[in-house]
Amino acid sequence: MAKRSGAVEVLVMPAAVTASPDAAFWRGKRVLLTGHTGFKGAWLALWLQRLGAQVTGLALPPGAEPALYTLARVGQGLHASHQVDIRDASAVARVVRDARPQLVLHLAAQALVRAGYADPLGTHATNVMGTAHVLDALRDQPQVRVALVVTTDKVYRNREWAYPYREDDPLGGHDPYSASKAAAELVTASYRDAFLAAQDVAVASARAGNVIGGGDWAADRLLPDAVRAWSAGQTLHIRHPHATRPWQHVIEPLAAYLCLAERLWQAPQLAGAYNFGPLPHEAASVGNVIKMASSLYSAQACSYEIESAGPHEAGWLALETALARQVLGVAPRWPLATAVARTMNWYRAQAAGADARALCLADLQAWEETQATDMPAEDAA
Repeated sequence: MAKRSGAVEVLVMPAAVTASPDAAFWRGKRVLLTGHTGFKGAWLALWLQRLGAQVTGLALPPGAEPALYTLARVGQGLHASHQVDIRDASAVARVVRDARPQLVLHLAAQALVRAGYADPLGTHATNVMGTAHVLDALRDQPQVRVALVVTTDKVYRNREWAYPYREDDPLGGHDPYSASKAAAELVTASYRDAFLAAQDVAVASARAGNVIGGGDWAADRLLPDAVRAWSAGQTLHIRHPHATRPWQHVIEPLAAYLCLAERLWQAPQLAGAYNFGPLPHEAASVGNVIKMASSLYSAQACSYEIESAGPHEAGWLALETALARQVLGVAPRWPLATAVARTMNWYRAQAAGADARALCLADLQAWEETQATDMPAEDAA
């Protein structure tokens, strides 16, 4: 089925379809994955390996200790892994030339709000110029067909309004991290319009909500902070218990990225920006997420200390994901309760000695086997 949007024909998926990555598509494809040593990147690298892709990684060494990339032995299944700072344009260009990718998935970033306050210049250099370096390296590379730039749900000018943000809402960013990601969106659109569309490269950006999942040990993230505190018998201190976010298991946006890349290969006119996340009414507060997590952990001491000092953080944020549901057939399979349970079970099993790689692959298999639910009624018209 097709709909018209201006002068562009938009291919719309049947409303009851919940898309899943297609192994037949990815098998043998040359993929450049930036940020493969990070939390989301390591999960995505494992999934691409499972799908049979030939993956070249480009990233800094793992920044957290422990690191999922190391524990899950992600590097063993890669075609190549390059330790490169994306702020180094010439080094990025060399990797692209050598890898000759057909698809590029750009996840490398400075991904923490508080770290952005501590190092605003480094954050902008990585997230803005780093994105420009990756996209610029694709110019005059005829084998490239698809480039997907992953940003964040925080790219919107957040006015704390009680409606979810759509892809055509104004971009902005109070803090350096959010502003740098909004700027990366402009860089992405500029390279698409000025260079890469004429080269027949479909360029899109993906704006995903807050992710949870096993193997994240970054600082200042809710469930990693909880696991660290509770495993040490300490109290978890919650700064903003009423802050509301579009939480989702890490597998959900990764599935969306892969499905979007597949559709762009087939229908490059779908290039543009996409939100990925739960339905707007399923956004949940920090306090509710911790309540779910604490019920699954033996030690669960918490203190709720509403913080008025410190750097600004948005109080309410939700995404409108109708475009992804209608055009791509993408919608989450796991409700929040399942996502939290899977996450906490992963950490408990890993702490008890289970293999991190096996735990990730088991979660991927469970997600793939989950019965896809019908789209919401409002999308069926």
